[in-house]
Amino acid sequence: MPEREWDMRAPDGVAAHRSRRVTLAVVAIAVLGLLARLAFLGDRIAHWDEARVGYWILNYAETGSFMYRPMIHGPFLHQVNAPLFSLLGPNDFTMRLVVAVLGAALPLAALLFRDRLRSTETIALAVFLAADPVLLYYSRFMRSDLPLAVFSLFAVGFFVRAIDTRRARWFHASVLSLALAFTTKENVLITLVTWLGALVLLADHRLFLDRGFDRGWRTALRRRATWIRRTVRRWTPHLLVGAFEFLAIVVYFYAPRRTDAPGFDDLLTDPTTLPAVVGEATLGSWNAFYSLWVKGGHQDHSYLPYLADYLETLSTGSGALIVLAVVGFLADRYAGDRPRDLVAFCFYWGAVSVLGYPIVTDIMAPWATIHAIVPLAVPAAVGVGVLFARGRAALADDNRAAVAAVAIALLLVVAQIGIVATNDVYLDSQSDGNELVQYAQPADDFHPAIDDMAAVSATNEGTDVLVYGEFLVAERSGAREPGCTKWFNLLPIPWYTESTDATVSCARNVSAFERQTAGNPPPIVIGLTTDRAFLADRLDGYDARSYVLRTRDTGKTNTTFFVDTSRLPANATGGTEGNP
Repeated sequence: MPEREWDMRAPDGVAAHRSRRVTLAVVAIAVLGLLARLAFLGDRIAHWDEARVGYWILNYAETGSFMYRPMIHGPFLHQVNAPLFSLLGPNDFTMRLVVAVLGAALPLAALLFRDRLRSTETIALAVFLAADPVLLYYSRFMRSDLPLAVFSLFAVGFFVRAIDTRRARWFHASVLSLALAFTTKENVLITLVTWLGALVLLADHRLFLDRGFDRGWRTALRRRATWIRRTVRRWTPHLLVGAFEFLAIVVYFYAPRRTDAPGFDDLLTDPTTLPAVVGEATLGSWNAFYSLWVKGGHQDHSYLPYLADYLETLSTGSGALIVLAVVGFLADRYAGDRPRDLVAFCFYWGAVSVLGYPIVTDIMAPWATIHAIVPLAVPAAVGVGVLFARGRAALADDNRAAVAAVAIALLLVVAQIGIVATNDVYLDSQSDGNELVQYAQPADDFHPAIDDMAAVSATNEGTDVLVYGEFLVAERSGAREPGCTKWFNLLPIPWYTESTDATVSCARNVSAFERQTAGNPPPIVIGLTTDRAFLADRLDGYDARSYVLRTRDTGKTNTTFFVDTSRLPANATGGTEGNP
């Protein structure tokens, strides 16, 4: 049954007024969350993974050719960012914009649970979803984990609304959200497993709570089975329509475009290819996923170090939320008259994610904690509600010591969130000392060099950028642009050369470099910092700027840009930021 605070304690008019105030508060929190996500969104230099995926999205936007690549996860970001790049241009801001907007929408999911949560809890949930440092950091990061978490929470929220209101539109909205979750990342299968486990535990709760001691558990089980049977019978038409909606969305996103495989463009010109397109989008994608992520051995690692890293990120970025989630779950389970299904479900969902993600993830990555933080925000909001209730009771009893204790606890929560968010999300978003930063994030900001590269490419004739050295230059040309480079070693620079339309050449050794630079060297040369002295001797008058391309760099990818500032357009800045 719905558990609205105003239904239990207030007349209908007062209840409606409170409901409007809660809605306005949540919307205001979402707006502030949007501003927090858009502020300085393009300032951080692209992470290695952002650049890798961004390049392929840009390639799709330019060529129209798309094939599901499980290594870069689901096609959602491809399908939404490609037209955005075409409309607004490719850069670090537009690359992250969709994820930022989805992250800003996350607090609105709290309204879907307002019949299951009290007003204080609903607002607290919105605050956690808007301001939690990990969620805030990775709402400003182009990666599929945050969209997956957003669509998963909305899918649960819409389904809960369908149960509470018995209106079909909420069920179809849940199907839409779940289908979109399937287009983001393969981890959605892990989410389904955690949901199944949570439902099993909830079924056990219900059997225990609903059983009459004079009738036994068999009677309770029969009653539940009858209710499920009647519900399925009533909703069968909607289930069938929902299955079609789910399949249509999955096929639209996963179907290849302009490839040798049957694709979406073939379907538009020849409807008889529908079975082949559906098969390629579903079974073909599944086979590609299974070959890489199940059979590929990406999970062959020790469990405990990954668990320790996961817990360290949780404690640093979301410590207050985790503590309050435990408090909220225990208080709801043992202090109330009847544990709420929603609170227990979300706690189990989050707890299983904490234990399970260190098993299935292929690298130590802070973004994996998103999948535990989002569901745990619900019991954490209940924990805030417990503190507020204790504070009100102490205030009514004039218990100043208890009021002070509650106030201090709430201030500590605000301080933890505010300090970590301010420092780790905005002031120090790239350093190795930031627990929220994954190690493939460049430690330095080389946007000034990229700005000069863009300025050069707009006016220069011939080669704009020359890449030097065996570590950065391939023996044979590859399929990616710039094809002469060792693409993975050079990332994230290829994202910038491609997005600025720079023409790139390569020199793998000294003789190749001398041939390429004879007479008129390119305006920009890129090489490892270990080759800086060699390059400086041969690039007289160039401005040398060295940058660290990984936060945990062993020296292999410390890179120097040599820029001939005399060849920059008159309106270019010719910035000299970097390590001398």
